[in-house]
Amino acid sequence: MKPAFAFCPLLLSLLAGCTLGPDFNKPDSHAPASWAALQETPAASQAQADPLEQRWWESFHDPKLSALIERASQRNLDLQIASARLLQSRALRMSIASEQTPSVDLGGGYSRARNSAEGLNDPSGNSGKSAFNLWQGDFTASWELDLWGRVRRQVEAADAVVEVAENDRRGVLLSLLAETAGNYIQLRAVQSNLVVTRENLEVSRHSLRLSQMRLRDGVATALDVAQASAQVASIEARLPTLEERQAQLINALGLLLAEPPRSLQAELLEPAAMPTPQQRFAIGVPSELAERRPDILQAAAQLHAATASIGVAKADFYPSIRLSGNVGFQSMQLSDFGSWDSRRFAIGPQLSLPIFEGGRLRGVLKLREAQQQEAALRYQQVVLRAWHEIDDVLRLYNASQLRRDLLEEAVRQNRIALQTAQQQYVEGAVDFLNVLSVQGALLASQEQWVESSAAVSQALVGLYKSLGGGWQPFSAPLQTAAQG
Repeated sequence: MKPAFAFCPLLLSLLAGCTLGPDFNKPDSHAPASWAALQETPAASQAQADPLEQRWWESFHDPKLSALIERASQRNLDLQIASARLLQSRALRMSIASEQTPSVDLGGGYSRARNSAEGLNDPSGNSGKSAFNLWQGDFTASWELDLWGRVRRQVEAADAVVEVAENDRRGVLLSLLAETAGNYIQLRAVQSNLVVTRENLEVSRHSLRLSQMRLRDGVATALDVAQASAQVASIEARLPTLEERQAQLINALGLLLAEPPRSLQAELLEPAAMPTPQQRFAIGVPSELAERRPDILQAAAQLHAATASIGVAKADFYPSIRLSGNVGFQSMQLSDFGSWDSRRFAIGPQLSLPIFEGGRLRGVLKLREAQQQEAALRYQQVVLRAWHEIDDVLRLYNASQLRRDLLEEAVRQNRIALQTAQQQYVEGAVDFLNVLSVQGALLASQEQWVESSAAVSQALVGLYKSLGGGWQPFSAPLQTAAQG
């Protein structure tokens, strides 16, 4: 008999190590060897396959932008909501993991009762003719033997769900950084357009005064004055729209920082230079993308959770064994409570074996397998979309730079043309319509150049977002906040 008893612990240890269902293997992201866009004709600001700059907003060398991003990362309400969801997932994981350890309870109670004379036995021995006291206290322990790895797979799935929540928060943070930088760049672009419009307004007012002087001298007509006045009114009419857009963007930044309306006007209303990219910037290598982009990491974690859930579904087909024990005291007199004669105990295993479930267990298993297939396809879709997004943004960045440089030349030539037209008008070589036409062309090219310059910076922000850069510097506060 001794060899048989010695074999039992070994058998139990082997069964405890059995885990049903497929093991998760991280899928291949099929990353290309290099970025195809880097092989194209480089623009003025060139991307390099160097390690990605984590605090990419500092490459714009704009202290105000850096300060706004830091404040947004601390105060944004969407980010705080994502942090709360992360705390919930970690608490749920803690609850699920508790099934791996025995549960121990201590209880006690007192009751004054009277049983029926015609019903069950009366513990008082008085056949239900009088009430009795009942004192009891119990120490109870139970533990499920995880023979088939059901609980281990549940914990594995819960860990993956926590990872999903972590990357959801990282995705919110990544979008927050890009949105803050994007709104700030748009704000500076609008303010640059305000400066351009006001400068052109002064030029058009000068032209109006010139035409009025020439009318008094008899060398111009009322038509020239009317056209000059219309030009002044037309340019001045642009200001309210630009000022309203400026206020909108300041409020948008305030909302990202969880500030009330108009709270940032004092620090942002003063125009400043638009953030521009440096000549060289790093974007990393394609193989690192799957370790940076939160959506790819999240899709992989969802696939992991779906894979582990298959093991849980398979374990439900097998018997479950729970060891339980109860030790305590029970007496009808308080003076007897705790005495040796008032002791009681119960100990033994409980076996549960599914016999007939009407296809429920098989249906759940098929559901989990189908969910895993969906998660695997979704991972492929997320990765493929990421490659397309990065390739498109790199092309956009190069094209935006070329357009900006061409518009810069157009602005320079239009300035020369306006000076020439004004001189020729004074000399009587051309009529005032030529001056108005050239000035309109200059204003349009200046506005387009401002917009194209903003588009370059916006494209770079979009590139950093698509590369998954920016959340890493805030990873330590993320862990602290989530654990607190």
